[in-house]
Formats: sequence, structure tokens, C-alpha cells
Amino acid sequence: MEQNKPQTEQELTQQAAVRRQKLADLCEAGHNPFEITKYAQDAYSADLKQEFADLPAEAETGKIVSLAGRMMSKRVMGKASFAHLRDQKGDIQIFVKRDLLGEEAYAAFKKLDIGDIIGVKGEVFRTKMGEISVRITELTLLSKSLLPLPEKFHGLTDREARYRQRYVDLIVNPEVKDTFVKRSQILKEIRAYLDEKGFLEVDTPILTPFEIGASARPFYTHHNTLNMDMVLRIETELYLKRLIVGGMDRVYEVGRIFRNEGMDPKHNPEFTTIELYQAFTDFHGMMDLVEEMYKRLALKVCGSLEITYQGKQIDMGHWERLTMVEAVKKYSGVDFNDWKTDEDAIAAAKEHHVELPEVPTKGAILAEFFDAFVEDKLIQPTFIYDYPVEISPLAKRKPNDPAFTERFEYFIDCTEYGNAFSELNDPIDQKARFERQVAERKAIEPECRAQVDYDYVNALEYGLPPTGGLGFGVDRLVMLLTDSASIRDVLLFPTMKPIDQ
Repeated sequence: MEQNKPQTEQELTQQAAVRRQKLADLCEAGHNPFEITKYAQDAYSADLKQEFADLPAEAETGKIVSLAGRMMSKRVMGKASFAHLRDQKGDIQIFVKRDLLGEEAYAAFKKLDIGDIIGVKGEVFRTKMGEISVRITELTLLSKSLLPLPEKFHGLTDREARYRQRYVDLIVNPEVKDTFVKRSQILKEIRAYLDEKGFLEVDTPILTPFEIGASARPFYTHHNTLNMDMVLRIETELYLKRLIVGGMDRVYEVGRIFRNEGMDPKHNPEFTTIELYQAFTDFHGMMDLVEEMYKRLALKVCGSLEITYQGKQIDMGHWERLTMVEAVKKYSGVDFNDWKTDEDAIAAAKEHHVELPEVPTKGAILAEFFDAFVEDKLIQPTFIYDYPVEISPLAKRKPNDPAFTERFEYFIDCTEYGNAFSELNDPIDQKARFERQVAERKAIEPECRAQVDYDYVNALEYGLPPTGGLGFGVDRLVMLLTDSASIRDVLLFPTMKPIDQ
């Protein structure tokens, strides 16, 4: 069946047709479940199990509770039946007896389907078999499930269906919910950490007036009232640094970012980043912040600094720090300092079968050597710093070596997790870099509409203090801390191509 198209009666399964008939019968009898607007819920499954963990078999509690949730199983046995109700916190067994519930209500219960949403009232007790249960005296159908739950909706073979119909995935595979509970916890902990450090959370525009010269490809849209094309943001950086100019010395944003690029297990066209900027510090200050924050997250979310990711043991308590030149020399044997000219670098690249960048300068070729020889070795947490100026248009040059910038990226399990700078605050240098970046983009892509953000340069001319900045992907961090193999496993509704395409 094609996604997002209404079902015809012919397409409905026999089970679904039976359920619709049951709904029609209920409505005809004056019991339309969809007319019910609320249900008083005063207890949850997991809390009851914990409260009565020591209750012996066949013991009563005298505690009357009101529960609501989805019926996940049903065993009808003549005058008494069992079912399982799944609420926000888990599953609990309910015991349904005709003599207690009443003849008519028990007959109605027997007609219920797996997946129906019900409310029940009754007493908590432990069965002879030792299961905490609720012996119900009232049962209300709160919402009729018109489609049967799939019997097999788990494992690798069904991943596509699970991503497309996350609502069914969450019903049938309750452990999936744990990942998203952890995602929420991770964001809460990050915010708490930054708030404690004196950072202010802010919001900046998602719709921006033009495409900047960065390599990331944007999505375009059109603003009807202003009659102008607009761009969905590819970063939050330039607006946040305007706020540092304005005297907001520590700011961060949890921002949705949009890039019209490839998709793979680590990339989705829309994703979440956190960018933060702190006045009067540098990229070393950002390194310390990253290390402290990631250790805290590992302890809070995973309970240990030693975590497992896809079968590998990662020690979040130990972070190595290497310059890009040191890392390339360590893993390839090639020393950047031996290259006197760009031609020397080109010759070394050819000798080592390293792909040449579009603009083959020494610094850009060093970055290609890093990609070819180093990144896939960085399993344990590692900071790589001092990046070539050619690939760092927003970072401050090193005062003692202007071919390099005060920039780092950090890597875990051979994957880049974040990027940080001592921010460039020289407006003259920034303007020249922006103009060169846009010119290089247009030379490669004559049709591109990239522009220099002269208003940002104007902001810098009012004075940006020495500033440390950091940006990192939330989705990859959640993947790491929940041991998830794909970004789609940590996005509730990942981008998917319609089935009919």
C-alpha cells in the first residue's frame, strides 16, 4: 500500500473489517468510544510492581487503583480471563471475572481486540503464579483500535517499516521508547551543564535571507509576502556570534539544521546540533568543556565512563590530544614540515595515493592525508587540533604559525563528533576569507547563489571579544550513548522516500 493514501474497503484486511463492524455496533448501541474525552488515571504499572515487590503469592493489598493504557494480550477462559495492559511505564496483568464485572460488561470485554485502549479500576493483588495483577471491577473502552498490530515488526528486516510507522514501532517494541527517553535525558543534562556554567539558551532564525559560501548545500524556499527566496539554515554560528558582539558573553542554541545532501547511517537531511560560544576563552577552553561535559553525560546516562558502542569498549574518561600534523605523521609516516611548497605536497599525495583536493594547497592536502590515514584509527576519544587555514574559514590563525588555525575536532569510534575554534574576530581577515570562499564555490559551481554575509562582517567591526566556539551533533551523541548503529534509530521520524517512489 502506498504511504499517505486512504485505504479503500477492498484494501482493508478481514481483521480490520471485523473491527470496523465492532465499532459500528458499539455506536449503534450508544457506546461510541471516540466520544469519551478523558479518564481519571491514578496509578502506573511499574510503580505498583515496585510498591508491592515483596507481596507474597495470592495476597491482597486492599489498594484500589485506576489504570489506563493499551491492551496487549487477552486470554479468555469462560467466566474469568486475563489480559495485559501497557501504560506509560510498562505492562501489568489484569484479571477480569464475570461475577465481579457483571454479565454485560464481561460480554463487552470478550469482544475487545488487542490494541484497544482501555481504562480499568480494581484492586491490586498477587496471583497464585506470583504476578502482580489488578482484579478489575470496572472496564471502559476509551478508543477502538481499527487496525490489528503486526505480529512481526522487529529486527533488521522490518527496519524500513519501523522507521516509516514509528507509532507502531513504539507500540510493538517498547524498548525503542527507552532510546528516546535517553535522548530527552541527554538534552536535559547538556542544558543543565551549560546553564550551570552561566550560558544562556537562545533561539536564532531558521529561515535566512541568503546562502553563505560554506560547502554545505542548503534547502531553498520562498517567502510570499516578501517575494524573496529564503534558505533553511545550515548552521547557527553567525547569529550566535552576533550576540557575543552584543555583550551576551555565553550563549548556546539547540538548533535544528537542514542540509540538502546525502543520507547514510550517520547523516539525515535535518538534524540537531548544539552550538555554544563563550567570550574571553579560546579553543583550549572548549576542549576542557567538551571533556568535562562528555564525562558527565556518560556517568549520568550510562552509569559509567566505560561504555560499549557497537561491540567496542570506549573509555570516556581518557581523551588524547594531537595536532593534525602530529596525527598524520603518527599514522602515515609523512611529515608536513618536510613540504616546502604546494608541489612537494602534491608529489607526496600522489606517492601515497591520496586524493587531491579541488584547490591543492599544502594545508588542504594535509587534511586529505588525515582523512586517508588517521580518522579510521581514532576509536578512543581524541582531540585533533591546529587545522590548516584553507579548511577553517571562521577560525583564528595561530599567532606563531599563520598557516594553521586554532581549531579542533574530536573523534570517537572513527567518527567526528564536534568542531571548535578560537573564533576569528578580525573583520578584515574575515571579509577576505569569506570573499575567497564564495569565489572558490562559484568557480566550481557557477550556478550557486552563495553570498558573503557582509552584515556579519559589519558586526565584527563593532568588536568581537576573544571567543571560544563549539558545535556538535546531538544525534551522533545520542547514537553513542544508546549504542545505536544508525542515525535513524535516534530520530523519531527520520526522512524517508515515499513508498510509491
